[in-house]
Amino acid sequence: MTINTPDPELYRPNVGLALFSKAGHVFIGRRINGRGAFQWQMPQGGIDKGETPLVGALRELEEEVGVPEKLVDVLEETSDWLYYDFPPDLKKRMGGPYIGQRQKWFAFRFKGSDSDVRLDRHTPEFDAWRWAKLEEVPALVVPFKRMVYSDVVQRFEPWTEPVTGYKAAQG
Repeated sequence: MTINTPDPELYRPNVGLALFSKAGHVFIGRRINGRGAFQWQMPQGGIDKGETPLVGALRELEEEVGVPEKLVDVLEETSDWLYYDFPPDLKKRMGGPYIGQRQKWFAFRFKGSDSDVRLDRHTPEFDAWRWAKLEEVPALVVPFKRMVYSDVVQRFEPWTEPVTGYKAAQG
């Protein structure tokens, strides 16, 4: 049996972020200017030239969610890359050389409080946010990302357990 591995050069390097609350729920944001029914997702973004995936993930966390590195603990990084293809209409609008994205996913534990979440620290990508159960998230995202989200749910399920006695970050 042969398994087809995507050509990494055809996919934009990207990170995905699962930010878990002390209650074991995950942060989801509603995309600004989204179209259609499925506009909730976990933060994600491109890895800049010269960045490691972790450095890119922490930068994206601060840019999209307003949460600095000091307010999170790194729980896990996927060992492999997860891939998805852009649908043809999106690929046409975007242009560029890539047919999709390849993502390293990170699980972070949030040590702050809800008031530490700031969607307006940089150019906002989300107009609203909430905590959700991880297993509910694949049904909320655009269909072309669902397989990756289902994989993330399976991999990061251990982090959905509530934690007690977790120390909040010192400000």
